[in-house]
Amino acid sequence: MINEEAVYYSRILTELTLSFHIIYATLGVGVPLMIMIAHWVGIKKNDEHYILLARRWTRGFIITVAVGVVTGTAIGLQLSLLWPNFMELAGNVIALPLFMETFAFFFEAIFLGIYLYTWDRFENQRKHLLLLIPVAIGASFSAVFITIVNAFMNAPQGFDLVNGTLVNVNPLTAMFNPAMPTKVSHVVGTAYMTSAFVLAAIAAFRLLKGSNHVYHKKALLLTMKVGFIFSVTSLIVGDLSGKYLAEYQPEKLAAAEWHFETSESAELILLGIMNKEGEVQYALRIPYALSILAHGSPTAEVIGLDQFPEDEIPPLYIHYLFNIMVGIGMLMIAVALVYIFSGYRGWYFIDSKPFRWLIVFSGPLVIIAIEAGWWLAEVGRQPWILRGIMRTHEGATTSNDVDIMLLLFCGLYIILGIGSVVILTRMFRKNPVERELAERKGDVPT
Repeated sequence: MINEEAVYYSRILTELTLSFHIIYATLGVGVPLMIMIAHWVGIKKNDEHYILLARRWTRGFIITVAVGVVTGTAIGLQLSLLWPNFMELAGNVIALPLFMETFAFFFEAIFLGIYLYTWDRFENQRKHLLLLIPVAIGASFSAVFITIVNAFMNAPQGFDLVNGTLVNVNPLTAMFNPAMPTKVSHVVGTAYMTSAFVLAAIAAFRLLKGSNHVYHKKALLLTMKVGFIFSVTSLIVGDLSGKYLAEYQPEKLAAAEWHFETSESAELILLGIMNKEGEVQYALRIPYALSILAHGSPTAEVIGLDQFPEDEIPPLYIHYLFNIMVGIGMLMIAVALVYIFSGYRGWYFIDSKPFRWLIVFSGPLVIIAIEAGWWLAEVGRQPWILRGIMRTHEGATTSNDVDIMLLLFCGLYIILGIGSVVILTRMFRKNPVERELAERKGDVPT
């Protein structure tokens, strides 16, 4: 028997948990790579500023890891409590990637601890840098394995369905499903991009607040370069994701692009709003672009929503989420490209307050893009929790206490969110980079 109220609150709580967790999880994947790059550049250039950059980023990273562990644990708990029917059906299939994700995290955590507590213990900094390799690998593979679970939910395979039960399970076939390559690549690439722009926003903010130290300028240049590289790669993978959707989840692509009727030479609808009569207004229409996105040909046929039953069409508001994600991604490419190009050309407007404020705002914007992307991925799969096999309401609990759980977890996330911001702010405000550099040179008492 379906409890509609329990389904509603279960979806709200899961969405809240994932939305909060994804912030810390994304930084947890991307920041280790940024630390490793900064440390490597510092060794290569024999530049203490980059070495210190790696050191300070590592201290802040520890806080995000701690919060990510709590929220990740909450997700695991909620899978069993809120979606017991789904776990009963698919638990033996997703158990392997979930275990591998846990293993990858512990692999990362062990070497992170060693790296953090062995500063100044190595005469050769290259040996210390080697400790970061397993940290970065573990962080990235944590994202890989947990994203494989999500990919399986979108493209389930590797089993036989007999009397409503998954039998003859082949975990490797299930893991390497058609959704895995593009989804994993997009998640990991955007995590690197997001982390780079968040760190760039922090550096730009410190410059705006009067700290004109070269340390922050080097941090800004490094993060903008990395941000540009991975924003471009995310754009390329995004294009491949569109082609995947056209072949395997055409209803999701059609809903995201407001493509209502199957047609050749399909146009791409950007922006716009939908009125009460279901008409699209104020949209930017690009001829042939959807056919190119979906199949790489301007005359290709693209399946529309008219080919699907009404109860299998995802919510049409995912079009707005798609626009937010793509729009912010394109803006980040433009901002980073202008900054890098202008720096080489000697155009100093990039040091102006307006442009630095634009970089500061890029930090929150990329977080919004990440959120929009995950909402697009999850809402776009509706009404399925396991596409084509189990609908969302069939996988949910029938408990009447989910609303109480929602309130309790809201309180937890508020405490974690405020606490992490306060700790990080105080950590770096009480130990500014100018003071730390002076202490390392012995100019002030330690």
